[in-house]
Amino acid sequence: MNATPLNAAASRRSFLLGGLSIVGAAALSGCSVTGTSQKKGSAGSGSGTINVLFMQQAGYSTDDVTKMTAAFTKQYPDIKVNPTYVAYEALHDKIVTAAAAGTYDVVLIDVIWPAEFGKKNIVADVTSRYPADWKDTMLGGALLTADYDGKQYGVPWGMDTKFFYYNKALLAKAGVDASTLGTWSGVLQAAKALKQAKVVEYPLAWSWSQAEAIMCDYTQLVGAFGGSFTDSAGNLTLNKGGAVDALAWMRQSIVDGLTNPSSTTFLEADVEKTMNNGQAAFGLNWTYYLGSSNDPKNSQVPGQIVVAQTPAGPSGKRPGVNGAMALSVSTGSKNQDAAWKYISWIAGEDQVDQFAKDEMPIWKKSFTTPSVVSSAPDMFAVAAKQLDDLVVRPQFVNYNAVSQVIQVELQNALLGKKPAQQALDDAVKAAQPLMGG
Repeated sequence: MNATPLNAAASRRSFLLGGLSIVGAAALSGCSVTGTSQKKGSAGSGSGTINVLFMQQAGYSTDDVTKMTAAFTKQYPDIKVNPTYVAYEALHDKIVTAAAAGTYDVVLIDVIWPAEFGKKNIVADVTSRYPADWKDTMLGGALLTADYDGKQYGVPWGMDTKFFYYNKALLAKAGVDASTLGTWSGVLQAAKALKQAKVVEYPLAWSWSQAEAIMCDYTQLVGAFGGSFTDSAGNLTLNKGGAVDALAWMRQSIVDGLTNPSSTTFLEADVEKTMNNGQAAFGLNWTYYLGSSNDPKNSQVPGQIVVAQTPAGPSGKRPGVNGAMALSVSTGSKNQDAAWKYISWIAGEDQVDQFAKDEMPIWKKSFTTPSVVSSAPDMFAVAAKQLDDLVVRPQFVNYNAVSQVIQVELQNALLGKKPAQQALDDAVKAAQPLMGG
């Protein structure tokens, strides 16, 4: 892949243990490239060999996949699975270039790719394969992961979102009650109290660098402020209503000295470091951060960080941004029935529950299963609510190009170069021609 990662964040793997790796998949963005003629696929015999493309540096580990696959082949001895692992940075282009030849039967895709891959006929529409009860048994946020234009182009596999984290020790020094943190308005009031008490100079830290990281934070805030990126016809609307209010709010938090101004250069790893050094009381970050904050090797504040549901905005809504991935059937696969059997198995409740220490499950029942939640009861209690209420970044066929345009204008507003309204008007003007890919 010719792209470099747009966000270098810690891995979600082993978040319960605080284990870290170099790049976190949820916060990265892939490049969009031109599609090519696809090899015609078929259902196949439901047996034989299937080739599967995975990502290797975050999410479920290769050892996890090996164990899941071994269990699958024991159940389905007539299906042989050949896995291939690539870095996230190579995943998107590997899927696209292999599509013409029908090389892979199953591919792992990011939450920001269904529009492109569905529109370009790279992955198959599996809506008709979804069991009817999945609408009720799967987390609401999970169901959005591979959805594009009302169709499902995969099965979610490993959930994540940006949770709200706060330092309870710093709050105590300023006499702030954590119960006031249920809204963003309450968070700002708490931040003012912390600053006035000189507990911390900049209470809030964000990952607002000109990268995909800012799109994740902004999407979450747009949802809280009741805004949207597009209307029902697919036209950009981020220069209206709650989307403008969210950006103005972000800028004002910098002007008021509540948000660390360096946030405009921060990625998630920088927010992690700032909070772990006790230099910020509040921040959004992925699931992994709770483990990091409790690891004395990484953190000066072990035991002080609390995970919570993201605060509500003026709309009363409090959605998290969807940071999941999905397993998809390649359109060019000659063995699509076998591919679906494999996807259904390794995304099934029994399998994901066994590896919940590495990735959040996609099933509602998992969050009430004692053997699953006992490993991290605080996290699972919050995640059960947050992962059921997610928003996705906008589904554009040419997502990467549109995202980069929006990132530039978000930065212009945050740095005070343009008012929020003008920045978003300019973003819409520049991005609209790119929407179709």
